[in-house]
Amino acid sequence: MITTSGPASDKLGLVNATPPAAPRRLPACLCVLRWIARLGSLLTLAVVLLFAFGEGLNLARFTPGELVLFMCFPLGVMLGLALAWRWELSGGILAVFSLVTFYGVNWWLSQRFPGSWIFIALCAPGFAFLLCGGWCQLIKTHSK
Repeated sequence: MITTSGPASDKLGLVNATPPAAPRRLPACLCVLRWIARLGSLLTLAVVLLFAFGEGLNLARFTPGELVLFMCFPLGVMLGLALAWRWELSGGILAVFSLVTFYGVNWWLSQRFPGSWIFIALCAPGFAFLLCGGWCQLIKTHSK
């Protein structure tokens, strides 16, 4: 404990100052899950960009329904995965919400769901970020 006297020490906050508590370490499995989600998001971004540029993406030829689908997947999912690097819970929610919206809009437009599992697989990092963010919130809530 640091104790000094005088007005200057009061202004500096040195009177009866105690060192701050050491930050709590996150569980190792949470750190591993976080990095799996981050690496998975990079892989997802690479795969989507390869498809987009490899196929010669031309938004002018999209129908209005296809543009809405494109805004959900891949744009909404990619934005969510990028945001999740800083804000895991918010980014995970956006990525998963965009995927669910993609499936809903696809059903509304064609009365069927996409027949491939690839959309869910490419959004898997979003689910992992959602789990990480929720777990961190739970730790913060219970540590108070």
